[in-house]
Amino acid sequence: MEAPTIPLSEQLRPKRLADVLGQKHILQDGQLLHQLVARKQPANLIFWGPPGSGKTTLARIIANELEADFIELSAVSAGVSDVRAVIKQAEQNRRLAIKTVLFVDEIHRFNKSQQDAFLPHVESGLITLIGATTENPSFEIISPLLSRSRVVTLQAIEKKDIMTLLRRASKHLKITRRIKNPVYQLIADLSGGDGRAALNILELAVAISDEQITKETIQKAVQRKTPAFDKNGEHHYNVISAFIKSMRGGNLHASCYYLARMLQGGEDPKFIARRMIIFASEDIGVAGSAALNLAVSTFAAVERLGLPECQYALYHCAIVLSGSKKSRLVADALAASSQAAADHPNAEVPLHLRNAPTDLMKNLGYGKGYKKYVNDDELSGFLPDELQDFKIF
Repeated sequence: MEAPTIPLSEQLRPKRLADVLGQKHILQDGQLLHQLVARKQPANLIFWGPPGSGKTTLARIIANELEADFIELSAVSAGVSDVRAVIKQAEQNRRLAIKTVLFVDEIHRFNKSQQDAFLPHVESGLITLIGATTENPSFEIISPLLSRSRVVTLQAIEKKDIMTLLRRASKHLKITRRIKNPVYQLIADLSGGDGRAALNILELAVAISDEQITKETIQKAVQRKTPAFDKNGEHHYNVISAFIKSMRGGNLHASCYYLARMLQGGEDPKFIARRMIIFASEDIGVAGSAALNLAVSTFAAVERLGLPECQYALYHCAIVLSGSKKSRLVADALAASSQAAADHPNAEVPLHLRNAPTDLMKNLGYGKGYKKYVNDDELSGFLPDELQDFKIF
């Protein structure tokens, strides 16, 4: 019986912080993780970041640097009985003067009682807990556990670092002559900042190719056409422009199509949600004020859910915004008012509108004649003299 093949991502998993790509905001000299490892200081951590950003790798490196027993659980399949077994192992380790690092992948999937089971052992120092989650810990991790841990935010791996990883993998596989730079770029685009996904694509492409690895090979490996969407290039601006203009024109079919183009091309869903918040005020405005609430709620849902689940909220919002009545009153008010303020930056505020907290100010006429409530025929007198004819439309 043949031994199981070790996945490429596992073969290339870094053993030292110096070999980890990306995450400079926590790994550079003087930053949090660098300091913890350098001082061999145990700390309970919650790694929050997208898939393939290095959460498991960092946990293993920390355990190795602490010379600790590394125990890994997946919250998808583990239960309270598994936690009890870990605690028993940790107690044995303590008697042998061995530290225990418990890594819980997808810790947000543990319910409250399961998370509660960690608390006394975290407090006593029996275990050093490192949790990994793709969800916002503020919503998914119980407060007592959060208060005893440091939340460390990881970012999607940048494209340049993904390409470095792919070149490192090609050298490891001895295929550097079979693959060109544009193919690395394509894999990096398709991976969406997920290092593990990038290595999986490369590994499968190597398996199905006997000769040169081309863009066509990569398309076969991922089983879909390559989206013509570059998050940093012309397609990015063209497609987001088409999305906004389709919503502005009320064509929900086109709006949904361009939304799908962006998501399949790896666009950050928070970028899309932010643009819809702007659209809700700029293009719908007072014609449907509830649209702004929906758009803001959509952004919150995107932050809380992440991909792929947040797609439902994005489509929900895009469909409603497309079908809403449109008004440019807010946008026109912004433009006209900004211009007026720029043209008259020092115009005197009318005396009756000025605050009058002292007798001196009252004697000078501040606040005199001000009416808290006015009728339609008394709407004049609110603007400086030189702006009496100013209107936003």
